[in-house]
Amino acid sequence: MRIPRTPLLSLSLFQTPLRPAYNSCSAYRASFARYRPINCPAQRSMTSGSLEAKLNALQEYSACDISDALLKIQKVPKGETARAGFLADLVPYSPTHLTNLESQPKIIAPASTFKFLSKNDLVPEDTSPSKDHSIPSGTHWVDWAQPGTIVFIEQPADQHCAALGGIMAARMKVLGVKAALVDGRVRDLVELRSTQLQIWARATSTVGTGAESKPGARNVPVNIGGVTVSPGDIAFCDPVEGAVVIPAEHLDEVLELMPKLVAADDKVKEDVLKGAKVFDAFKEHRGK
Repeated sequence: MRIPRTPLLSLSLFQTPLRPAYNSCSAYRASFARYRPINCPAQRSMTSGSLEAKLNALQEYSACDISDALLKIQKVPKGETARAGFLADLVPYSPTHLTNLESQPKIIAPASTFKFLSKNDLVPEDTSPSKDHSIPSGTHWVDWAQPGTIVFIEQPADQHCAALGGIMAARMKVLGVKAALVDGRVRDLVELRSTQLQIWARATSTVGTGAESKPGARNVPVNIGGVTVSPGDIAFCDPVEGAVVIPAEHLDEVLELMPKLVAADDKVKEDVLKGAKVFDAFKEHRGK
């Protein structure tokens, strides 16, 4: 249900759970061409007034409202667990960590992605015509961060190094990145917080990225704790309730369904506060 809040402001190798596993680098290279970069014409159109209006509409809701809607919309294969967009166990480390979260705004923006590898793994060749999925030689990965997006970083599991530190966060801030979510570790917490960027992660480290990890790809689907995040999906970072991601193809459905779900729950709560049994209130308002 909606909760009154402060005003809102408007990532095995290369495998995601909702897509086939790649058993070889060649298979992964062939997949590069399937994904459009975040700055291609089709994606640029998402930054039009139409998308802005939709993001503004999302500001009226909570992360829980979004998951409630996705739970009804998404079709989960038999035997799999519904995740409803929830990015479990990621918490904000910047600008605050587990304190004064109510004072922090929700950040809502399209996703852009980076996929990190173990440092001894080969980086698959980018065979896409536009070369929009690789990190070009002679450049640093963070310089390819997309302004106006929430950056997702997939770090290989069980690494102890950080995938994001103070210098990278400062560069993101200058580039106009809205926030960063790291499926792994961060470091330089004082420096991270000085940027005032919302930076989410699973844990911290004192060790730099190069000890174990390296960037492998950009603008490709990433696996964030078992949830697939693709470039252009809508990320919703709510410091109080948690972070969720809305697949781009479901955005309109979520916006259509949420008001109905919230209205029903408001009526349930009203009846319960008047002494009704939850079973009866659910039957009356959720059963319709």
